[in-house]
Amino acid sequence: MSDGTKIYKIATYNGIWEDIEAEVIEERQLSIFVNGRELVALMCTPSDPTQLALGFLASEGLIKSMEDVEICHICSNGGCVDLWLGYSIWEKPRHRVITSGCSGGQTFGELAAAQPPVESDIHVSPEQIGGLLSRLQSQDSLHTRAGGVHVSALSNGLELVLVAEDIGRHNTIDRLCGECLRRGINPAGLILLTSGRVSSEMINKAVQMACPVVASLTSPTSLTVELARAWNITLCGYVRRNRMKVYAHPERLVFSE
Repeated sequence: MSDGTKIYKIATYNGIWEDIEAEVIEERQLSIFVNGRELVALMCTPSDPTQLALGFLASEGLIKSMEDVEICHICSNGGCVDLWLGYSIWEKPRHRVITSGCSGGQTFGELAAAQPPVESDIHVSPEQIGGLLSRLQSQDSLHTRAGGVHVSALSNGLELVLVAEDIGRHNTIDRLCGECLRRGINPAGLILLTSGRVSSEMINKAVQMACPVVASLTSPTSLTVELARAWNITLCGYVRRNRMKVYAHPERLVFSE
């Protein structure tokens, strides 16, 4: 199974030319089959394809727990995951949300009405969130080794509970969701931290996990801001250790003692 990188001989220049071996983040297509039919093909980091497949199905509302999955098989080359559920998902076409950058999709009203607001009495300080985000990339992370990946994490406000890396921003959240299923962790009430831009699809995945706080190193989109306000999610962007921008529901953020 791939660890997420490939080794290449490359040329470097720092006053002089030198040939070195370097890790490069690996990108492959993963096909997810459900009950014998292909559901979707994702471009992703190939490590732990089961985690990503389970998380994608959960994010799409197709499974709720591991009890819904009767068989999970990875093909020999790791390029597809074959899942068999105890029920059919092909009885009627599903209205899919189109990701950012593609035409079409649901209206704001349809999206906002699809999920109830998140209820949580969590309170955290800006310094806590800044400190947690600064710990996303460990010394042995794919980002540190090869770069070119996004990272997301779930936190209880004190520590990072789960961390996931992938070339795709959306994939990192699906991976977190999949790992929660495998470990029996309830993500409701946990903080979602991410390195990348927060799109409407990502905030939709957050509300399905009932995460009351979403914080990013970069920016949200306008639809993300509107959905966060409708879904009672505290949305923080451009987070650094001692500063941030809060786009929705700042009342959960308190000054540290």
